[in-house]
Amino acid sequence: MNEVEILLVEDNPRDLELTVRALRKGHFANSIVTVNDGEEALDFLFARGRYSDRDVNHRPKVVFLDLKLPKVDGIEVLRQVKSDERTKMLPVVIVTSSAEERDRVESYDLGANSYVVKPIEFDDFVKTIRDLGFYWVAVNKPPS
Repeated sequence: MNEVEILLVEDNPRDLELTVRALRKGHFANSIVTVNDGEEALDFLFARGRYSDRDVNHRPKVVFLDLKLPKVDGIEVLRQVKSDERTKMLPVVIVTSSAEERDRVESYDLGANSYVVKPIEFDDFVKTIRDLGFYWVAVNKPPS
């Protein structure tokens, strides 16, 4: 669990499966951790709860975050990640079905690194996710 490249936060089982398949098919993620709600995402990132034995200093290269999540929504996850010194530099990509302007504005105001509306067509969805994986895992060079 220390070599996580992508933390995927998604509650829709179909979208979760398609996203993982697209990332693996693109060979861009050696290690993907998936969580189903915002509370679990925060627990993973801050090494709490069932993840308390995880080294909090081993952060993923990127978080793919849905907005409409149970327990703690994506906006609150983003707010907490970007307001904590340990995680504020962590790239967070919003990957959501919401095309609402207010969601985009609020996400960027809170420090989102990118905002992607999930394509409806299967092939477009797979290509978009593969492209995201390639950029954030192989191309992007974050600070140490």
